[in-house]
Amino acid sequence: MKTRLLFLIFTLLAATAVFARDKTDVLVMNNGDRVTCEVKGLDQGVLSIGLDWVDGTVSVDWSKVKRVDSSQLFVVFTQDGSSYEGKLATVATAASEPMKIQILKVPENPENKVEIERSRIVRMTETSARFYQRFNGSINFGVTYSKGNNATQYNLSNEVQYLRERWAAEASFSSNLTSSSGSTTSTRNQLGLDSYHLLPWDNYFYGGLGNFLQSSEQGINLQTTLGGGLGHFFTNTNRASIAVLGGLGWQSTDYKPTATVTGTQNVAAALFLTEIKAFKFSKTNLTVSALLLPALSQPGRVRFDTNITYYLKLFSNLKWNVTFYGDWDNRPPAGLSGSDYGTTSGLSWTFGNR
Repeated sequence: MKTRLLFLIFTLLAATAVFARDKTDVLVMNNGDRVTCEVKGLDQGVLSIGLDWVDGTVSVDWSKVKRVDSSQLFVVFTQDGSSYEGKLATVATAASEPMKIQILKVPENPENKVEIERSRIVRMTETSARFYQRFNGSINFGVTYSKGNNATQYNLSNEVQYLRERWAAEASFSSNLTSSSGSTTSTRNQLGLDSYHLLPWDNYFYGGLGNFLQSSEQGINLQTTLGGGLGHFFTNTNRASIAVLGGLGWQSTDYKPTATVTGTQNVAAALFLTEIKAFKFSKTNLTVSALLLPALSQPGRVRFDTNITYYLKLFSNLKWNVTFYGDWDNRPPAGLSGSDYGTTSGLSWTFGNR
């Protein structure tokens, strides 16, 4: 319980740190409309902006934007996996030429800038020279109750991301509890840490992860998974992204004592991680992550984890989500379950560029 509370407090503090700035950015649309606003970021083909007379954010189709100028710092990502940090300006081009965004890198000088065609830009995230203004994330909560068997289920999850020009780090926490009269309360708590760093080659990166799991259904007091490797973005557009990482991992599992289990099991394994994201303008998005761990020190043993989340935007920063999670072990200790899976649903509040 203390871990859940501490992570929630940290997330809330990070959220309050990403406060609104002055709305002095300029946006010009293809039809000539001109808007003075706060450009918050670009994601999934949607440019999010803030207006003085609107509560929350407004979603703008990125393909309908003719010009954007901002003195705020942004981290800009392109289809080939390149990234840049700087201020935004639009380059004057002929009517027949595609729109280009000029990124004025810090320190500003005539040589320290780059021009990119609008269609090549897949994501822009508002950032700052200040540490506490570089966070993005979300807070999710859901609860269900049934009078028939006095059953209660709740789920709480948080995500916080810290983003820089060439690298990013993310922490996530999820907690599920299910109880009903006449049965033992079931709990599942998971803390995930991961980071990546872009390489000079197009769409390649190296990354590492740490995963800490407690599952009463599988008799796991604490399972620690550490690993890392080389990854590649196979698709990276405003409509979808597919990333795969392969490498090595190590897993240590402390099981609940039984007649056949009295200590901790350590396993060296190969590691394969896949993340798939699909988007639809401003309304929905789907995220699928899967982790496969074929054991090297125990040939034939395989562990598999997955998380599938569907989001539907309700209004402003509020979304509804439904999630399927699952963990499988084809050779669990005798007397213990080899799987734990379920679904959750609830509301999500996002902050930063989420």
